[in-house]
Amino acid sequence: MIGPSPCRRHMPAEWHPQDAILLAWPHVATDWCPMLDEVKMCYRHLIAAIVDHEPVLLVTPDVPATRRELADIDNGRILYSPIDTNDTWARDFGPITVIDDRGTPVLLDYKFDAWGMKFAACLDNLVNRRLRDNGALAAPMVGRQSFVLEGGSIESDGNGTLMTTSRCLLSPNRNADYDRAQIERQLLHDLGMEKMIWIENGFLEGDDTDAHIDTLARFAPHATILYCGADAPVDAQAQSLLALERELTSATDSEGRHYSLVKLPTPTPIVDEDGQRLPATYANFLVTNEKVLVPVYGQEADDDALALIASCFDRNVEGIDCRPLIKQHGSLHCVTMQLPRGTVNFER
Repeated sequence: MIGPSPCRRHMPAEWHPQDAILLAWPHVATDWCPMLDEVKMCYRHLIAAIVDHEPVLLVTPDVPATRRELADIDNGRILYSPIDTNDTWARDFGPITVIDDRGTPVLLDYKFDAWGMKFAACLDNLVNRRLRDNGALAAPMVGRQSFVLEGGSIESDGNGTLMTTSRCLLSPNRNADYDRAQIERQLLHDLGMEKMIWIENGFLEGDDTDAHIDTLARFAPHATILYCGADAPVDAQAQSLLALERELTSATDSEGRHYSLVKLPTPTPIVDEDGQRLPATYANFLVTNEKVLVPVYGQEADDDALALIASCFDRNVEGIDCRPLIKQHGSLHCVTMQLPRGTVNFER
């Protein structure tokens, strides 16, 4: 375990002011290869929705080729970084930022083992250090490679409370040498938080992450949680989501206050070519400086989800068709990582 911090720090909420959004471009060596054109179009729409108001830091193994593919998008707001990757799930291998009591950001580089060693991750686990070494990052980086942690597995309300799921953080293929109490102490210390909410229920069929919190429940301003609802207890997923709802009803923040809860609709089941359900969720949205970008799936429930999320944020809300992303069992938040103010080097 690490010693006391030299100064107070905290993990900001996602709506804290940002320098940029980190993305990794799909390429032939990723799992996107069989559907590369389709997923690149999704990425183009996502990047265009961000760069109309905020920069993108884009990791790609071939900068000239990627620049040509994005030539019609505002390249003045795309910061390219030549780095090889196994895949493109930037939420889970990107740096996690904390802010110290002087307002200075610090980047934490945790170990990424592809959700409990399910897939190859040797290149993705190096992305943060390569961003640092090539001068893309302005903030200092602290190594935490002895501890496995994915950005999608934790949520900060910006006011001292961290939310996670026990199914994910207690997975034996992540930090087998740590028990629950040790994991909690480590994260509360590292991230400068006061309380940890452990969610015991909730899962989505087809999910590879062992129930990342960003697929199930998300913080919003004014002590609000948006969560995946279950319209009827017809299957194991719905039963588990109902149990999640009961847990959130009793959850309190670091000051002992209950949260306001906003129930998001559940997308109509989307299945793959083998008939297996995919983990579609509206909770996998991204908060940027001026927008909330929400995954949509070409369904009637899309509009309801957009309206509910809009009611919780003082930002424009925009839907991004994420049907290509869900084919690889992820969605919009999974492929992005916000980089708070003061973390990106714009002078290189």
